[in-house]
Amino acid sequence: MLAFYRKSVYTVFLIIFHLVLGVIAYAQSGGSSATVNGTVVDPSGAVIPNATVEIHNPVSAFGRSTNTDDWGSFSISNIPFNPYHLSVSAAGFAPYAQDVEVRSTVPLNLKISLKVEGSSTSVTVESGGDLVENDPTFHTDVDRGLFDKVPLESASSSLSSLVTLTSPGIAADSNGLFHGMGDHAENSFSVDGQPITDQQSKIFSNQIPLDSVQSMEVISGAPPAEYGEKTSVVINVTTRSGQGVTTPTGAVTTSYGSFGTSNVDFNLAYGGQKWGNFISVSGLNSGRFLDPPEFTVIHAKGNEENIFDRVDYQFSSADSIHLNLGFTRSWFQNPNAFDNLHAGETDPFGIRFRRPTSARRLRLST
Repeated sequence: MLAFYRKSVYTVFLIIFHLVLGVIAYAQSGGSSATVNGTVVDPSGAVIPNATVEIHNPVSAFGRSTNTDDWGSFSISNIPFNPYHLSVSAAGFAPYAQDVEVRSTVPLNLKISLKVEGSSTSVTVESGGDLVENDPTFHTDVDRGLFDKVPLESASSSLSSLVTLTSPGIAADSNGLFHGMGDHAENSFSVDGQPITDQQSKIFSNQIPLDSVQSMEVISGAPPAEYGEKTSVVINVTTRSGQGVTTPTGAVTTSYGSFGTSNVDFNLAYGGQKWGNFISVSGLNSGRFLDPPEFTVIHAKGNEENIFDRVDYQFSSADSIHLNLGFTRSWFQNPNAFDNLHAGETDPFGIRFRRPTSARRLRLST
């Protein structure tokens, strides 16, 4: 009884230690997103309430919108690193637009002055400069707008399938392990700034559920030195947040397909201007959990469960805390083909196999 008590205390201590270490590590790394704050005023300097502020990236299709409060202030949190097009509109004022670069976790503070709408209207035609990125690193931006349009071939490792199908120069094997630019085991995930250098396939470990991903930057070829260790592909993942989602928003998805594969997903986001919580729960059961090259296999059942929870709290415009919690488990069988089942016994047509190996060994010895 005493040994069991000591083991339980030791387990609780390890869990608390890893949680604290995760928070400290996140505070040091800073994550992979930032907050855009600002104030909208008129030509006299008076604040403009209820103005509509939109931020949009036409390449990744990421977009957010909000309204200014009674003091003319706005805040848009969890913006992944990328260039964006910001636009502001209000009744009685001319539309405003500017480009914004989000490249670090330092919050951006903008002061936007709107001009009074006049009787004459001018049309300005500009080139699509916001489609051009000055980042010298070869990468691919993928946002949630593209997730539902991609036919993911693997239900048990959908994140790997998304990387393979949306990024050039990446190939995957039958079990979901992707190989970037011809290298094996040189891939790394970075989830909200936290590096995960272990193998990310359904054989070695479970991945975070796809519902919890807001956007993804796939860096191929020569990753920047800030990521280190891996030399082929870095997948920089930004998870979803409930901060700023003042109306509870969620979804429930169920599906059933070939090989007896059933899937259920639930996610919910809710929060205020200073706090937020996002939770995702998913489960999968399949008669073909691993994906061998044979079309017909036996002994290939498996199931997987995932829980992901992200909690955010913003103390001020410069200080905030972000905590990711996750639980995942999987169980699967090692698949066999019919050839493995009948090897050394009888084939499906009733013909008994013969083993001429001893004769071969005899000829080699002579």
